[in-house]
Amino acid sequence: MNLWQKKGATRAKRLRGVRTAIANGSAARPGFRTGIITFPSLYIRSHVAPMHVLFEDDGQLKAGTVLADHDQSLQVEAVSGKRLKIKAASVLLRFASPGPAEALGDAQRLTAELDANFLWEAVGDGEFGFDDLAREYYGASPTPAQAAAVALLLASSPMHFYRKGKGRYRKAPPDALKAALASVERKRQEATRTDEWVAALARCELPEALRAKLSMLLYKPDKNTLEWKALARACDATRKSLVGLLADCGAIPSTHEYHFNRFVAEAFPKGIAFPAEISGPPIPDLPVADVRAFSIDDATTTEIDDAFSVTALPNAHFRVGIHIACPALVIARGSPPDTVARERLSTVYMPGRKLTMLPENVVAEFTLAAQASRPALSLYVDVDQAGRVLGQSTVVERVPIVANLRLAEIDETFAGASPPSVETPWVCELQVLWKIAQRLGDLRGKPDVTRIDYNFYVDWSARGVNGEPGRVDIVPRLRGNPLDKLIAELMIYVNNSWGKLLADADAPGLYRVQANGKVKMSTRAGEHQGLGLSHYLWASSPLRRYADLVNQRQILAVVDSRRPPYGENDAELFAVLADFEATYSQYAEFQDRMEHYWCLRWLLQENVTEMGATVIRENLVRFERLPLILRLADLPALAADTRVRVAIARVDLLAATLECRYAGTVEPAKVESAA
Repeated sequence: MNLWQKKGATRAKRLRGVRTAIANGSAARPGFRTGIITFPSLYIRSHVAPMHVLFEDDGQLKAGTVLADHDQSLQVEAVSGKRLKIKAASVLLRFASPGPAEALGDAQRLTAELDANFLWEAVGDGEFGFDDLAREYYGASPTPAQAAAVALLLASSPMHFYRKGKGRYRKAPPDALKAALASVERKRQEATRTDEWVAALARCELPEALRAKLSMLLYKPDKNTLEWKALARACDATRKSLVGLLADCGAIPSTHEYHFNRFVAEAFPKGIAFPAEISGPPIPDLPVADVRAFSIDDATTTEIDDAFSVTALPNAHFRVGIHIACPALVIARGSPPDTVARERLSTVYMPGRKLTMLPENVVAEFTLAAQASRPALSLYVDVDQAGRVLGQSTVVERVPIVANLRLAEIDETFAGASPPSVETPWVCELQVLWKIAQRLGDLRGKPDVTRIDYNFYVDWSARGVNGEPGRVDIVPRLRGNPLDKLIAELMIYVNNSWGKLLADADAPGLYRVQANGKVKMSTRAGEHQGLGLSHYLWASSPLRRYADLVNQRQILAVVDSRRPPYGENDAELFAVLADFEATYSQYAEFQDRMEHYWCLRWLLQENVTEMGATVIRENLVRFERLPLILRLADLPALAADTRVRVAIARVDLLAATLECRYAGTVEPAKVESAA
């Protein structure tokens, strides 16, 4: 017998077994075994009517045809054609007709006719099944589509009916339903309102609701608010940035105020206004110094912290007074003025305005203004004609201030080799101070650094770019000139001397130390490599820096032989150190940003289209008339210090960005060497 014959014989044997099984009635049982042949139920599908089910799958109600029905699970072909294995417990309804697709379609149409509120009122407070509700609503024998419709409605109405198990529910309590329906209505109204805002923003119109929350939207966005969601949707629809869209809607009339208010929102979340009636106790009686003191500051300075005096002594010697305003005399630790200063930690500087650390009335009481005698902590230094220090002492007193000299009004003939005219005001005093400054600089052994600084003067009464208030004048000033050196050396000396005073008394302070090029603060004295000093702290600007005010308290206590307010390992002193460093850096970064902004304003104000610049390295250049450093992407390989022309392409004041391109060299180009 060949292989084909063997296959035919086997097939005939199987058919005889099937006929026998059908005759005996045993073929209805799935898995019936005849000899060695397994007889699955699919062999008799054509002899048994198919069964359909309504079941739950992944939280959804579905319908399908049963392919295999076991005790714990079923194999079902869903309406979508996908075959699924489901648990028997997931089946809600079994039916023979109509087909699952037709039944589900009819159920969905019937569901649209049902009223969840009516059914909620109709059912009792107890637990019920969907089939019970279907019989009560449609009659004793609801069709599969009708039963499925009720099941679909109950499943899609979680506010009205709470699910308690497979096909079983309980009506929601009246208060809960009322709250849920109110929430739905509120969300519907919010969606309508949000759509209206988005449409208005797309038309470059600012809704009043968004105008009232501009600060939040611009500086501290709350992404859970409707206003933010509407603005975000409008930005996506118009393909604009948030700031750009608000600007187009007229919400940012001043670019300067935009940048300023952003900083205020970050650094002063409670606002910049001082509390009302901040003042300290009355100033105690102090001896009045027998000197004629004068200060040297920029014309815009109002917090005058320091002044100088020169008094002739016998033997052609001089007594030089370095007088520092003394607010720590009455601003005690923890007092209301101290609380304010502790929060701000420093005066904030920017072109055209500033935010003082102390309230105006406190500043006015202690600033070393002319024609007044102010409390001061004075360091007196006795020197000879060559500027050598012979001795020194620290006292607390009232100092008569005769004049407030301004930097722009002082000529530097006092530093010349030939004697200046005796008619020049304060020239003799400045000559003495200059000799001391030179001597102190030589002792420190650090070379003088000469660079160009820039002073920004903003005239707020004039109109500038785009009609915004303010025209800026940016004036270069050579840093490291004799007058700067005179002031700097005397301030370094007083801070060094008082740093030693605290260290010798074993009193902590807020020192500035530098090692390996990095400057940091410490409560103990350490080397400051950049200045060539073993002790250095800040104590010369107590009206403007909180670290100086803290140090002044310590110095006053040591001078008066009292216990210092801040002791060893004082937690508050360490907190002040950390907070001051972080805040001082934040304020300095803001000042840099605002100077950058005013440089851009100046370019627009003066209609500048091209400027000269100097190559620093690679594609980095420094503008010649402004404190601006930026990268030119198209700059060719040129040697450092090559002068180039920079074409101004675009200035964006809101983003504070400048787009430029290389426009050529000012002089024959120096090609960078391969090395």
